[in-house]
Amino acid sequence: MQRLSGLDASFLYLETPAQPLHVCSILEVDTSTMPGGYSFERLRDELAARITSIPELRQKLTDNPLNLDHPAWVEDDAFDIDRHLHRIALPPPGGRAELSDVCGRIAQDPLDRDFPLWEMWVIEEIAGAAAEQADAQGGGRVVVITKVHHANVDGVTGVDVLARLCAAQPDMPPPEHVSGPGPASSLQLAVNGLANVVIRPLRMAGMVPITVSTAVDFVRRARRGRTMAVPFRAPRTMFNDKVTRGRAVAFAELDLDDVKKVKNRFTVTVNDVVTALCSDVLRRFLLERGQLPDTSLVATVPVSVHDKSDRPGRNQLSALFTRLETQIADPADRLRAISRVNTLAKEHSSAIGATLLLDWAQFAARTLFAPVLWLYTGTGLARRPIQNVVISNVPGPQAPLYFLGCRVNAMYPLGPIFHGAGLNITAMSLTGKLNIGIIACRQLVPDLWRLADGFETALKELLEAAA
Repeated sequence: MQRLSGLDASFLYLETPAQPLHVCSILEVDTSTMPGGYSFERLRDELAARITSIPELRQKLTDNPLNLDHPAWVEDDAFDIDRHLHRIALPPPGGRAELSDVCGRIAQDPLDRDFPLWEMWVIEEIAGAAAEQADAQGGGRVVVITKVHHANVDGVTGVDVLARLCAAQPDMPPPEHVSGPGPASSLQLAVNGLANVVIRPLRMAGMVPITVSTAVDFVRRARRGRTMAVPFRAPRTMFNDKVTRGRAVAFAELDLDDVKKVKNRFTVTVNDVVTALCSDVLRRFLLERGQLPDTSLVATVPVSVHDKSDRPGRNQLSALFTRLETQIADPADRLRAISRVNTLAKEHSSAIGATLLLDWAQFAARTLFAPVLWLYTGTGLARRPIQNVVISNVPGPQAPLYFLGCRVNAMYPLGPIFHGAGLNITAMSLTGKLNIGIIACRQLVPDLWRLADGFETALKELLEAAA
C-alpha cells in the first residue's frame, strides 16, 4: 500500500458537497489526426491501453475505523474503465455557452470514493469555426474534460499524468505496464497507522525550532517591510463568501509571443505578466459593478516544491500570498508594482522553507478538519477572506501534443475553489498559446464570460504600453 501524506489527505478531509476538491482540465482536440479515424470506441481502447502505464489512475482509497493515520492507496483489482470514461453530446447550438455550462455541471459533482478518483468526459457535437475547419480536414472537434481528485495530483503531477496520456506523434505505441501499490489488509493498515501516530509527537518536536525561527524571521521582515501579503488582510469582494454547489466555467486564449513581448519590454517574468493580466480583468470586473475595493486584492499562488522536497505524497506544494495592486489604474505602473511584490513574495516564501507546510500538514489529525471547516463557514469567518482569489501559472510543452492520437489545440486547467474564495484562475502555456481556465461559484460570480473576455483587452493594453 501507499499511505497518503497529510497534505494529500487534507483534500479528502476538507471536501464537502459544496466544496469538491478535484482538479479539471478541458482539452480541445482535433480528431482528424487519429490513426484509423476517430470513433469513441477507438478512443476508449487507446485510453485503456495507456492506463496500464499510469498506476495513479488504477488506484483507490482504502481505510477503516481502526486506522488512526491517513488513508492509503491500493490497486483496484476490479478496475473498470467504463466507470470512469463517459460520452456526451453538446446540446444545440453547441457553442461556448453550452460547452461551459456542461463543463461546469461536470466540475461541480464530487467523485465517488469507492473507485479510483478520476473521471473523463468526451464531449461531441461541438459547433463553431474550429469544428468546421476540422470537418473539412476529415476529422472533427471534440472536447475532453478530465477530473482528478486533488488528493491524487497537484499541478505538476496532474500535468505529468496528462502527459502520459499524450505523445509527440499521433501513432506512438503505449508505454509498458507499470505496477501500482500492493494490497493492504485492515490489520496491516491499522497497525502501521498506529505506529505512525505514536512517533508523531517526536517528529512534531523536531519541527518546533524551525517554526520558531521562521516566526522570528517574519517579525524581522515585517519591521523592514519585506514580507509577502498577510493572510486575512484581503478586502472582501463579491466572490469571497461561502460557496454553493453550482459551478461556472469560462476560458480564454492568448498568444504567448505577445505575453513574452510584454515580459521583455518591462524586464519582468511571464508569471508577472500573467498576474498583471489577472489583476486587470478583476479590477475592471469589479469597477464595472462599483465594487472595487480601495486596497489591493490579494492572491494565493500555489508553488511547486517537487524539486526541493524529499517528502512522501503526491502534493508537493507550498503557497505564497501576493498583492495584485488593483488600486493602481495605469496598466504599466501596475505591472511594475506587481513584479516588485512578486519578487518580495518569492523571497519571503523561500526563506520560510519549501517543506514547512508539508511537514505540519503531516501532523494534522483527520478529526481536526471538520470543526475548523465548521468554524470558518458557520460563524461568518468566510466573509473575512484569507485571500481573494487563487491564481496559478503552469508551464506546458511547446511542441505539438497528441492526446490518444488526437492533436491537442488547447488545454484549459481548472483548479478547485474554496469557502471564502469562490474564484480560481489557472493559466497554462501550450504550443505558443497561453490558455486560461476560470472556475467560480455560480452564485457568487455572475457572467463569468465577462471576466474571461477581459483578458484580450488587458493584454492589448499592456502591448500598447510596451510599444
